[in-house]
Amino acid sequence: MASSPPNSPSSSASSINASNSSNSPSNSSSAFTRFLHKAQLITGMGVTDAERAKDLEELNLRRCEKMKTELMERSPLIIFMLKHLRLSGCQVPEKNIFCAPCAYLPHPHGAIKLCAGHFFSKQHVESTIAHELIHMFDECRFKVDWTNLRHHACSEIRANNLSGDCRWTRELRRGEGIPGIGWTRGHQACIRRRAVTSVAANPACPSLAHAERAVNEVWESCFVDTRPFDEVY
Repeated sequence: MASSPPNSPSSSASSINASNSSNSPSNSSSAFTRFLHKAQLITGMGVTDAERAKDLEELNLRRCEKMKTELMERSPLIIFMLKHLRLSGCQVPEKNIFCAPCAYLPHPHGAIKLCAGHFFSKQHVESTIAHELIHMFDECRFKVDWTNLRHHACSEIRANNLSGDCRWTRELRRGEGIPGIGWTRGHQACIRRRAVTSVAANPACPSLAHAERAVNEVWESCFVDTRPFDEVY
């Protein structure tokens, strides 16, 4: 039997029935139930702490993934870094940049884990992704040995300098803004501080003094190295 044409009476009746079904009491009841459950999660009334924690975790994951996707499609900084990684022979597929709960630690080499719930803005996500992409670029292009403290220090200097991690607005949010110090000096102080902290956390680093020495030894050459950018972003 031939099917009814789009404008046939049977087709119109089906559309009307579908419309009426969407406004049925059962659907209205389901919507109210969802609203009530959401209100309980917000207020904490009638739900457990575990349920509220799970709901917050899922919300943070959705927000993180949304910001990540938008940045990979529209951020000139992220698009530029991904392009130059491809040109260097190191493709970074979108699935290798993923959001996960902060407690989720393991992730494969060549992947970037974004700690959902840790970010206060899309720009924060952008600078975090860019920071890690610069590390990937250094490893791909310059064959960084992460057990070599000088190699590690150089890549940290470059990543903090080029990613936006040390913008003055970020420093103020961290509580590191110093009144009376100009942007240039504050920018360099931020880069040094963060590079030393990262190198000191390297299992191959014996002490904070060794981390400071490594950063000082490579500072002049690595601070001015803006590849693949022409200048600081």
